Amino acid sequence: MGEFVRVEIEDGVATIRLGRPKMNVLNAQMQGEIAEAARQVSADDDVRAVVVYGGEKVFAAGADIKEMAELSYVTMSVRSERLQGFTKALAAVPKPVIAAITGYALGGGLEVALAADFRVAGEGARLGQPEIQLGIIPGAGGTQRLARLVGPARAKDLVFTGRHVKADEALAIGLVDRVVPDADVYAEALKLAERYKNGPAVALRAAKQAIDSGLDVDLDTGLEIERLQFSALFATEDQKIGMKSFVDEGPGKARFTGR
Repeated sequence: MGEFVRVEIEDGVATIRLGRPKMNVLNAQMQGEIAEAARQVSADDDVRAVVVYGGEKVFAAGADIKEMAELSYVTMSVRSERLQGFTKALAAVPKPVIAAITGYALGGGLEVALAADFRVAGEGARLGQPEIQLGIIPGAGGTQRLARLVGPARAKDLVFTGRHVKADEALAIGLVDRVVPDADVYAEALKLAERYKNGPAVALRAAKQAIDSGLDVDLDTGLEIERLQFSALFATEDQKIGMKSFVDEGPGKARFTGR
């Protein structure tokens, strides 16, 4: 458990809580703690789904500009690998990950949310990549994950202008998946996580890997990734359980073991 990031596990769902007052500004220490939390929940077989939550007031307001302002190109060329590394670690969690967004998710904060599989936002949430206003561009995955999520033209609009997007627009362009009252964000994210905690863990991991890996390759290569993942699942207990349950009881009644 880090100073600013902690992991709480209850009934198969892990919550990665961001807690650096006041605005969860993502300094280097916090970035490292997020990466470590991601590795922890990845390795824990008791964790079947993950929620990333910044608290009732704010998700994360971006990177620590004071920490970066005077850095040279030489220094940043090294540190930028670590900057991307913490969102890579979160994106690589082999389980469903839901970002529960209240208040601001800006810059690095939005890049954390983009590394999740799903995003639940409060009605008062504001999302954006305002780095251009600092004379730079997103550096923790924003130019890549944002474009893949909402398309290149919308991503360029957000990155070129640095404007903040309200929750309703974020929903309309596919930047978030659900918008709920601010007070209900965490509960709604947990509700979404509940869908997956009793699911076939190996198949869920395979599905996530196939989709994410397939986005980076041509269609034929993606289909081969899918074929290999699909075939491998016939070595699992859950495949036997799921198909037998379907034959004997009908769909949706299997009780999976996660093996």
